[in-house]
Amino acid sequence: MAVARVTLVDEAEATGLVKEVYDDILETRQLARVPNYWKALAHRPEYLAETWRKLKAVMTEGALDRRTKEIIAVAVSATNSCDYCLASHTDALRSLGFDDAALVELMAVVDFFNGSNAVASGLDIDYEPPVPRAAGPSAAG
Repeated sequence: MAVARVTLVDEAEATGLVKEVYDDILETRQLARVPNYWKALAHRPEYLAETWRKLKAVMTEGALDRRTKEIIAVAVSATNSCDYCLASHTDALRSLGFDDAALVELMAVVDFFNGSNAVASGLDIDYEPPVPRAAGPSAAG
């Protein structure tokens, strides 16, 4: 296991704004301990607080439900090769009922679009919106 590049601010050491954010993370996500991502950011309390606020704003259900947002998070995390985020959001998806077959299907979509995006970009193909076929003469005559 890799060692973090910064020390993690343990919950027992948290004071002030860091403690407030930690308490909100534990309450909001119904967790027994603060995830390491947040412990690393705690060296900059204002940044920690703003990042947590932004995550809550983004992941709050709106036009997209939580499951859809977690699917997007897993796809982006896989594409960006972020093992931490991939593990975290895969766990979240599994808690929302995502099984192995669904996860493989999601990775197949990621695989296809990463490849097709590279081809389209590499070949500099211009997009044109599809044009529906004109309706032909009625079969009933």
